Amino acid sequence: MINFHVEDIDFRLQQKLKIKNWLKRIIEEEGFKAGDINYIFCSDDYLLKINIEYLDHDFLTDIITFDNSEEEERIEGDIFISIDRVKDNATAFQASFEHELKRVLAHGVLHLCGYMDKTDEEEKLMRAKENQYLQLFQ
Repeated sequence: MINFHVEDIDFRLQQKLKIKNWLKRIIEEEGFKAGDINYIFCSDDYLLKINIEYLDHDFLTDIITFDNSEEEERIEGDIFISIDRVKDNATAFQASFEHELKRVLAHGVLHLCGYMDKTDEEEKLMRAKENQYLQLFQ
């Protein structure tokens, strides 16, 4: 089950059901089943505290994904998304907020499916997957 939560900000996700179905489709196309997946929308400050406390990283980021999966074919996790970062990145990449938010939503679930983005090669594959699945959201 995919759930959406909000912490410390005023934010309302539009098209929840359509987004849930799209995320489930991504998961299924990657060969997995969706377990409990929680998206938590928050501020830069909230996500920075998590980044410092759990990852020992003292910098802003748009997303942090915690993989809670216990079965090979079922993915579960908590995905924290900074709405502040998504807004800034949308401006920087000359994209709409909605487009950038969808990219980050897909990015989080792709991490749970096993995709990484630490190396240039991994990042290139991650971007290709994001673009592939953004095309499915119609």
